[in-house]
Formats: sequence, C-alpha cells, structure tokens
Amino acid sequence: MRAVERVPQQPSLRRMRRFDVRPDRDLGQNFLIDSNILGVIERAAELAAEDVVLEIGGGLGVLSEHLAERCAHLHVVEVDTRLADALRDATERFANVTLHFQDAMRADLQLLRPAPTKVVANLPYGIAASALLRTIEELASVHCWVAMVQREVGQRLAAAPGSSEYGAPSVIAQLACEVRIARAIPRSVFHPVPNVDSVLVHMRRRPADAGAPLSPELRALVAAGFAHRRKTLVRSLALSADPPAGPPAYSREQLHDALERIGKPADIRAERLSPEDFLALERALAP
Repeated sequence: MRAVERVPQQPSLRRMRRFDVRPDRDLGQNFLIDSNILGVIERAAELAAEDVVLEIGGGLGVLSEHLAERCAHLHVVEVDTRLADALRDATERFANVTLHFQDAMRADLQLLRPAPTKVVANLPYGIAASALLRTIEELASVHCWVAMVQREVGQRLAAAPGSSEYGAPSVIAQLACEVRIARAIPRSVFHPVPNVDSVLVHMRRRPADAGAPLSPELRALVAAGFAHRRKTLVRSLALSADPPAGPPAYSREQLHDALERIGKPADIRAERLSPEDFLALERALAP
C-alpha cells in the first residue's frame, strides 16, 4: 500500500510545494513559516479596520492574507513574478487586495490608491533600509511602519548619537519618526533560515508640528556629514561638496560660525550631532 503524501498545513510551506517555489537568495527571500509571528506583527502595527496597508515583499502571501482580513485595503508589492500564483492563491478571496508585481524601489508608490496609511512587511534584506527611508520620504499619508529587518538595519535606524551604528539613516529616520526596535525575531520563523538575526522595527511619524521637513538640502547635508565619519564634520563636508548633487561648498568660516551658533565645537564629528542638531545646522547655514 502506497503511503499518502502529507501536505504541510503551514501556508508558506504548502504553497512552496504546490507552486514549486524555491527561495531566491539574490532577492533576499526568507519566507515566513511560523504563523504565530503574524499576531505579533498585527499587534505591533495596531491594525484597525480603516487602515490602508502597504506590504513590500509579499512573498508567499502568509502575511498578506493575515493583513487583508484586518484592514480596509492592502497593497502588496512583489518584484518576483514567479510568486504570482502563490500570492493570488493567498489573496484571491479578498476583494480589498491589490497586487503590484513591480520593483518597490522603482515603482511610483505615490500613485497607489487608496493611499497607504501604514507599511507592514517582512522586508527583503537587500532593500530594507532603503525601502523604509523611501516610504518615509515619499508617502506622506503613512504614519506607522512595522517591518521585519536585519538586526543591524534596525539598530542603525534606532541608534543614538555617538554609537557605532549611528549614521545618516538614523538621522533621516529619526527626524521624521519615533523609531524603536519592538522585539527580536528568531531565525527559525523563516525558510530558508537566514545567516543573520532579525528584529521587528516600529516607526511612527512625528506630528506635523514636531517633525522636521526632510528637504533635499537637509538630506544632502546629513549624507555628506557622514561620508567621511572618521574626519570632523567640517572636513567631511568640504571633501563631499558637490553643488549639483550634494551640499553647497561652504567655507570653513561659514561652517565654524554655524556650529558656534548651535552651540557645537568646530572640531565635532557628525556622529556627535543629534538629528535635531543637523536640522539646526541646516537652518544656521541657510542664506
């Protein structure tokens, strides 16, 4: 008598077998195979019936179907068209889901309708930080982010001034949002098991009257300040000056004067400036 093949009950494992899906490491694909983590994500995101959610990296749809049951509309952006059948299998019973088979780093996310109010995702490792920073900048309608990311990415976004993890992503994220690491995520919830640790990062946009305007000038100043982080801020800015693409070529006297006006020494390094200090510096340097 031939043994009956057992079909996995967990949705991701079942769809991997049914649709013959093999994770693509080049795309940073580590699929969720522990459905218990879905409730953790849901609670962190404080999902409400009126929410419009953007999920970047739909994968095999296990998070997608969980979100779809709990929000007004779900946009799922997935670059890998090999996963189309699996994603449709997960979401076809929901009338409130729109699948977008596009590269999230190239798609015009501002065209999404209805406009997203939250970003909830198991982000591919390779684009995690860039995707979060891009949605902060481009999607003014979004006020909350909950995403699984590589531990180092989460630590970088939430880092305090003076720490080794603190850099330009920390400043940009924290000027716009309150950022915290909600919890560590065990490697065992993913398939294949990643070689890195993950965390659930939570970001909430600051109120309009408290958040900083992320102008191109401010972003360029921050990026240039950290471009040569072993050097003083003044030296790093001088080495990175590129008026067409980067910050203006400020004179040493202008920079020293601006730092003095915000109460900082002339030999300070970028890593010692808080996000608010960078905003004050940009304003002090304005004509």
